[in-house]
Amino acid sequence: MRFDNVAVVSVAHVDAPLRIPSADLEDRLAPVLQRLEVQPGLLENLSGIVARRWWDEGVQPSTVAAQAGTMAVQRAGIDPTRIGIVINTSVCRDYIEPSTASIVHAKMGLPPTCQNFDLGNACLGFMNAMEIIGNMIERGQIEYGLIVDGEGSRFAVDKTIERLLRPETDHKSFRNQFATLTLGSGAAAMLLGRRDTNEGSHALVGSVALAATEYHHLCRGQVDHMETDTKQLLFAGLGLAHQTWEKAKAELAWTPESLDVLCLHQVSKVHTEQLGNLLELDLDKALRIYPEFGNVGPASVAIVLSKALEEGRLAPGKRVAMMGIGSGLNCAMAEIVW
Repeated sequence: MRFDNVAVVSVAHVDAPLRIPSADLEDRLAPVLQRLEVQPGLLENLSGIVARRWWDEGVQPSTVAAQAGTMAVQRAGIDPTRIGIVINTSVCRDYIEPSTASIVHAKMGLPPTCQNFDLGNACLGFMNAMEIIGNMIERGQIEYGLIVDGEGSRFAVDKTIERLLRPETDHKSFRNQFATLTLGSGAAAMLLGRRDTNEGSHALVGSVALAATEYHHLCRGQVDHMETDTKQLLFAGLGLAHQTWEKAKAELAWTPESLDVLCLHQVSKVHTEQLGNLLELDLDKALRIYPEFGNVGPASVAIVLSKALEEGRLAPGKRVAMMGIGSGLNCAMAEIVW
């Protein structure tokens, strides 16, 4: 899928304020770690995640998603009444219903003509929304579309620690719930519009996607409980990523050398480095956020893009690759020419 007249007009992110070191989580888990004879420092050493961020207690996903969305609109300098759709892509929700998007819509004061709904696809939702809105803009259905995402891992991690401290926890149940401890919190937003009417915007060239749903069972999450076969998920995810990369090479003319900036969905050190090795990517082109922010789910790729902009990594003409993968399994890759 290639676009002729779609652009990223602005991008924004909000960092959660509380820094939670991995060592603090291990201190809370000390009784079970000692009983299972797990070496101290396992969480940081295995994942490369030194810390993650949490919101204050009681902060809802819609609140931080609306904050990021407002920042994106203000940076674009457009009248919010021109926004034709807002899609919320967060795994975290305020409620099962109504949609979190509807709450964001109300908090931002968006017009009645602005469609709003949640899009859920694990860690890939944000990139799926980019393609959906891109198609709507290309067809002339809307002038602007807004994607928002607010993730909060505090509740899930707290409940996981409570469960792991139970006397029946064994090595298998610890391994199956380990990935939950890598989750972080954050919010991101992106405003898309027509390239020809937004001077200084950044072309969304196109995107590709593939599915391998035979692996849907490798990661299953509830609000307070996630179980992951981390080894098999890594293996299957890398295989799907390689296939998607080959599709991007064919449809978007990608090569490792042609891409200037890599915005990767970052799960951990192992995942990031093995993906780089498999696709022969220069990871010096990738801003690594996992050491301080952990896995921020579908917000991750947009947060990386926003932070890369803040750090001056983006310049006119730079080819930016966005790469995401979500349990299910689904994978998507997209290009922005800055």
